[in-house]
Amino acid sequence: MTDKIRWGIIGPGKIAKCFASDLQLVDGGTLNAVASRSLSRAEEFAKEFNAPHFFGSYKELFQSNTVDVVYIATPHDSHCQLTIEALNHGKAVLCEKPMGINKKEVEQMVNAAKENNVFLMEGLWSRFNPAIKKVKQLVDDGEIGKLEYLHADFAFYALDRDENGRLLNPKLAGGSLLDIGIYPIFLSYLLLGMPNKIQASSRFYKTGVEIQTSMIFEYDNAQAILFSGLTSKSEMKAEISGQKGSLFLHPRWHESDGYTLEKDGKSISNELPKTGLGYPHEIEEVHQCLKNNKLQSSLWSHQNSLDLITLLDAVRSKTGIIFPFE
Repeated sequence: MTDKIRWGIIGPGKIAKCFASDLQLVDGGTLNAVASRSLSRAEEFAKEFNAPHFFGSYKELFQSNTVDVVYIATPHDSHCQLTIEALNHGKAVLCEKPMGINKKEVEQMVNAAKENNVFLMEGLWSRFNPAIKKVKQLVDDGEIGKLEYLHADFAFYALDRDENGRLLNPKLAGGSLLDIGIYPIFLSYLLLGMPNKIQASSRFYKTGVEIQTSMIFEYDNAQAILFSGLTSKSEMKAEISGQKGSLFLHPRWHESDGYTLEKDGKSISNELPKTGLGYPHEIEEVHQCLKNNKLQSSLWSHQNSLDLITLLDAVRSKTGIIFPFE
């Protein structure tokens, strides 16, 4: 591996542009190649972000010697196939969340990483957000006592979007749950672990995708109230309450720049600004893992991804969310 870790981007869409922009803020890494099913689109993206190589197919990038690690930013339904193909060609992978559509896919991806002895991590960028990391530390240290209640939501209006696009198209594993519902579920899992019981209810759109999901995660001594939706906008302020106080992640909590601690009649706000749009923190985690020859992150491990998809599958089974290709 060269001094600078060479990145490749698979799927030059909107989120890939955010990632590429933030990669420029990270020392030790560089965008070296871009791949798309459209050569002209790959070339345009490469020129915008000064990447020297571009390819008109994903396979060409995987077979090339231009990158050390790839960021897979294609729609959900292609994550599994492309990740396994990259791993089979010896390329480390950061795969945008959700890592797979269901647990079977994530298991296949993890197995491929182990078989090829290659690094794999789910691109759950919120895990590396400074404010979220600090809140987890405070909870683990007992700052607010034993957790009793958690509330987290993620909602925005999207019913005016293209019905063939990734959010409203069931063939692309569309809907709110896998795209944004994964965030509230992640926060509950991060702070409370695996629930004992899940209650959930969903509403569906004319295309067949789910557009609202409400969830209650039951724990021995706590409840988590979670929500995702594409029918309206929510404040997205996360509340984590314990026997001694409460913590609030400032909106939008999944990319928060700070938190507030309410305890003993006092309210103290703390700013922890993220770098850029927030992607540098997960990029730096990948860099550290690769430099230390780690095959997975200790902050977001393969087991963490398997647990998360288990929870998503459980919600889907409760609400009847099924994709046509399953």
